[in-house]
Amino acid sequence: MLEIIVLPLLTMVTCKETRAAIIALHKNGFTGKDIVATKIAPKSTIYRFIKNFKERGSILVKKASGRPRKSSKRQDRLLKRIQLRDRSATSAELAQEWQQAGVSASARTVRRRLLEDGLVSRRAAKKPLLSKKNIRDRLIFCRKYSEWTAEDWGKVIFSDEAPFRLFGASGKRLVRRRKGERYHQSCVMPTVKHPDTIHVWGCFSSKGVGSLTILPKNTAMNKEWYQNTLQQQLLPTTQQQFGEEQCIFQHDGAPCHKAKVITKWLGDQNVEILGPWPGNSPDLNPIENLWSILKRRVDKQKPTNSDKLQEVIMKEWVAISQDLAQKLIQSMASRIAEVLKKKGQHCKY
Repeated sequence: MLEIIVLPLLTMVTCKETRAAIIALHKNGFTGKDIVATKIAPKSTIYRFIKNFKERGSILVKKASGRPRKSSKRQDRLLKRIQLRDRSATSAELAQEWQQAGVSASARTVRRRLLEDGLVSRRAAKKPLLSKKNIRDRLIFCRKYSEWTAEDWGKVIFSDEAPFRLFGASGKRLVRRRKGERYHQSCVMPTVKHPDTIHVWGCFSSKGVGSLTILPKNTAMNKEWYQNTLQQQLLPTTQQQFGEEQCIFQHDGAPCHKAKVITKWLGDQNVEILGPWPGNSPDLNPIENLWSILKRRVDKQKPTNSDKLQEVIMKEWVAISQDLAQKLIQSMASRIAEVLKKKGQHCKY
């Protein structure tokens, strides 16, 4: 009978399961000597499990007290308040300030306490500084368009200018490396003191990317250049993507965009404008996300000179799919809702 019960138990390998098997045999009337004969565990272990079961009536191991915490719950709350008062304070600085409150703890302990409260160290997001006027304008804009549907946003052409630099300076690059390979050629991002920079103007809508033009060197980004760009790039895009259907044009408040001659020209062309566009609000413009995607793709090609950079930019621009463009346009409703929820502050985009 003992062999029949024990055979399936011999395959058990964890301490918890072994303990349960020993106590099960004990409950079935087997003596300690009988259980030892099964060789399911060392003799001392078997008798200790049986003894503990008789004393506590449970097979669970009593939780060890462990090392006492260096801080109380009240002191932990104090640490949290100190951190929230200065989000950029380091764990070493927090440890010093905490020590003044009577808690002698290391920077490592500080990090553990903050982690328990969900406070982890992360790189600060870079966003434009918002003035009171910016916040007010953002709220006005978002309230004005809060009821717009995906179909409404599908009629908008978004536009903007963007710079592209050589040697990966346009964005960040992550590499995987072994110890000692930090300066290996394949793990280094080359930089130069004065990298060539190319400025482009582009536009897109839910129907896909539109025209992209490169600003010639030594050309000022002024109202004359902008009017010519709209004439040569925007109008053909609207005709190609929307035909005779009325569409809406978006551009930000850059000086050359707000020039009287530009406003008059757009009116003469019967171009409807989205806005007024709030200042310092790239998070509301989906073309900013498109630029980021394009820059990453261009950087992967590792162009080595200005001509190659221009070639790669144009090639990667036309390779952007309509599905990606639609997803970015469809995010407008979420952007609007989030800015309203945050009372005009930055959204995640």
